[in-house]
Amino acid sequence: MHTGQAFSRLILGLWRIGDWGLSPAGVANLVQACLDLGIDTFDLADIYHDHACEALFGAALRTAPALRPRLRLITKCGIRLVSPSRPQHRVKHYDTSREHLVASADHSLRALGVERLDLLLIHRPDPLMEADEVAAAFTALKEAGKVAAFGVSNFQPHQVDLLQSRLGEPLQAHQLEVSLGQTRALFDGTLDQAQRLRISPQAWSPLGGGRLLQALPESALGRAHALERRPGGHSGTGGHRLAPPPPGPHPSGAGQWQSGAAAPAGPGSIHPAGPPAVVPAAGGGHGAGGPLRGVVRDS
Repeated sequence: MHTGQAFSRLILGLWRIGDWGLSPAGVANLVQACLDLGIDTFDLADIYHDHACEALFGAALRTAPALRPRLRLITKCGIRLVSPSRPQHRVKHYDTSREHLVASADHSLRALGVERLDLLLIHRPDPLMEADEVAAAFTALKEAGKVAAFGVSNFQPHQVDLLQSRLGEPLQAHQLEVSLGQTRALFDGTLDQAQRLRISPQAWSPLGGGRLLQALPESALGRAHALERRPGGHSGTGGHRLAPPPPGPHPSGAGQWQSGAAAPAGPGSIHPAGPPAVVPAAGGGHGAGGPLRGVVRDS
């Protein structure tokens, strides 16, 4: 990152936080468990959990305020969803106007109960984006000390080029779908551009929403997965091994990391008993390996 911020190699995506049945204290326990594993970066968005994700995470931080200085917070904006919690939104659409981006960031800060966001991303490319409007919003938020760095999510290379051409400082990150089941970014110039511009790529849904863990046993991927599950076996998840959830009821986060996998009953579930635990393996943690970071979320 150009700003010198060191985001953890694995980032906990919180799109599914509403499906986990956690209280604010349970979320705080989950955050502490992540920190114990070297995961200090958390990915949110204003629209997650029907616009309630940030408020739930903020409530968790209020139960354990000592956690906040140890965290890196990423959130996203730029989508107006029709929802009872947003009665003023009459039509679902993208909105990257200066007014909306600044208002969204302000709302995220209030919901989270923090004074500054470490990274703010444009959630999806807006076909009607006025790059100068986005640049004006970024400048206003930066000068007010409300956001440390900016980036994009799910953009095409030409869209990144357009936005970057209007900015006075480099974009810091690009969240995009990358996994063994989704390799488009490896071949369409997206990751090449990120390397050229020194934009940190963040892979969302790096396990394919759990589908990569449900491969048929007789397939090559299934055989590789079986090998990973043996003692001493290693996966390709940035220096981490996947471990099955411990027995018992749905955990509240003590000693276990929970991913942003789909709900247990859904087709994208990572494990029928809930999200998996992640145990750091040799070589994991801050700064290990290449620049690609895994954000375990599905949108």
